[in-house]
Amino acid sequence: MIQILPATTIEHFETISGLAHTIWHEHYIKIISVAQIEYMLEKFNSVSHMTARAKDGTLYFYMTDHDVPVGYVGIDCHNDHLYICKLYVLKESRGKGIAKKVIQHTVALAKDQGVSLVRLHVNKYNANSITFYKKMGFEITDSVIEDIGQGFVMDDYLMAKRI
Repeated sequence: MIQILPATTIEHFETISGLAHTIWHEHYIKIISVAQIEYMLEKFNSVSHMTARAKDGTLYFYMTDHDVPVGYVGIDCHNDHLYICKLYVLKESRGKGIAKKVIQHTVALAKDQGVSLVRLHVNKYNANSITFYKKMGFEITDSVIEDIGQGFVMDDYLMAKRI
């Protein structure tokens, strides 16, 4: 049984950070360097980063399959849209509809917040994720290269889904 649970404690963020290390090393190694993976894990997926972001309003959730953590999502709430800042699922748990449930959850949250747009960034070379998001109704709206420090950049598509 798949569940989407709110992450609100240090223990939850530790679980998410552990998932991030596993997922990023199994998935992004084909797309970006190990050095950039390590940098981005510390900068954007550490317990301290998530704790600070949660205090500023980012909503974090972790997904479980039969009570075993298998993924996580971070959602920023803005006045006119929701922004999925993170959505990752363990390799062995992909294809089970988990990410689809997260998108449905996010759309329901957007409706509750009174907004009609969900946005996200996806790496331009992350073909499977791009295909998935398109199937979920997202469209590419822009191409962005963002300097994230230490000589690294995020080379992404901005995608959006109207609700």
